[in-house]
Amino acid sequence: MDEQAARQDGPEVTRNGMRSWVRDLVISVAVSAFIIVFLYQPVRVEGTSMLPQLRDQDRLFINKMAYEVGNIHRGDVVVFLYPEDHSKSYIKRVIALPGDDLRIDHGQVYVNGKKLAEKYVPLRFEDDRSLPEEVIPPHEYFVMGDHRSISSDSRDFGPVEQDLIYGKAAFVYWPMDQAGVVH
Repeated sequence: MDEQAARQDGPEVTRNGMRSWVRDLVISVAVSAFIIVFLYQPVRVEGTSMLPQLRDQDRLFINKMAYEVGNIHRGDVVVFLYPEDHSKSYIKRVIALPGDDLRIDHGQVYVNGKKLAEKYVPLRFEDDRSLPEEVIPPHEYFVMGDHRSISSDSRDFGPVEQDLIYGKAAFVYWPMDQAGVVH
């Protein structure tokens, strides 16, 4: 009699297990979609303008909410729509904020009259370009690549409007030997 009861419960237990598995899968997909749509987005680096911090083909997560709840800071590595073609995205470092007085003299960056300490730019990646003094307009940010000698950045296309900045580089996840927080 106990065997018969066990056989009859078998299909019900299997159906409940399947429902539980499907429910867990649906919840996992929904949570993942929420995270990707609203919080973090995976992106791939194309190019070498952010060497040595980021390499060509690195995969990283950007925090899409960072600037919805906080401010953009000097030194942040940001992802933005290229001002001259919004179908392209660029990744660069914020060098100057709205209202900052910026000058570049033979590759040396001065913000508000003080030479910027840029430990993220190795000597071999420096360049000797100069820009006359300018004040960064309201709601705009001056961005530059860390590999100064090859980077197309605000020295070429001007400051980037805040509305074009849509994420902060957060974490490299591939390749594994480069995994870690973006500084």
